[in-house]
Amino acid sequence: MTREREFILRLSCRDTKGIVHAVSGLLFQAGCNIIDSQQFGDLIGPGATGRFFMRVHFEAPPQLADVATLNRMLSNVTQQFEMDSQLHSLARRPRVLLMVSQHGHCLNDLLFRWHSGQLDVDIPAIVSNHTAFAELAASYGLPFHHLPLAPGASAQAKREQEQAVQAIVDQEAVDLVVLARYMQILSPELCGVLENRAINIHHSFLPSFKGAKPYYQAHDRGVKLIGATAHYVTADLDEGPIIEQDVERVDHTLTPEDITAIGRDVECVVLARAVRWHVEHRVLRNGRKTVVFN
Repeated sequence: MTREREFILRLSCRDTKGIVHAVSGLLFQAGCNIIDSQQFGDLIGPGATGRFFMRVHFEAPPQLADVATLNRMLSNVTQQFEMDSQLHSLARRPRVLLMVSQHGHCLNDLLFRWHSGQLDVDIPAIVSNHTAFAELAASYGLPFHHLPLAPGASAQAKREQEQAVQAIVDQEAVDLVVLARYMQILSPELCGVLENRAINIHHSFLPSFKGAKPYYQAHDRGVKLIGATAHYVTADLDEGPIIEQDVERVDHTLTPEDITAIGRDVECVVLARAVRWHVEHRVLRNGRKTVVFN
């Protein structure tokens, strides 16, 4: 088996009978070998969407082993069930653009995971509105783009800066943008361009403890649990579909600095999981939430 012939098919559609049989039967008839298959029907509870979700990891025979050919082969089934589907070749490594401001813990963690082979992606560049991590980028041999934004910058200046970001995304054929503690609010226009391909990380206190030094605010209130949330970026600030969350218990013996350090560790782990699951094509949007196949 070779990754040149391995593919991931993700699909969603209205839940009905025969979907799994149709997909697996077609792959079998074409000589494909299904390596792993997972499915979920969102049918229970007041918020159920009635949608069916499926992720199939398969190996194709040599004569079918390209995305265009396989999409043509699958077209009758996808049309029959009115599926939203995406087919990904595992021979192509996703291209991930990292964005950061002045807190580098998530950036440093992702770069280490990438450099050590734990994160199977290509990183074409790092973008920042500050210069604090230019040397870190250079140490990994990565291009660093400083796109500054002055405090209180005008809407025009912000739009021009975002257009520069978008130009990098287009030029580098970026598949995913990761806001690794990039402390700028993206405009609705850029959120639309990056729909379902931009991930953000933040502490999970929201809507409590907004603004500066949230972990200090939490310490002042005597919280017992701290956590982090990774989600897709939307125009609704910090309200995009959640991909991953985690928590850590804290107590009265810890200083604000201790709590901040623990919180940043959680942020790193949660963001890394979300990025890995996305680039492994395990996440499907389900309205305001996600389905994550582990």
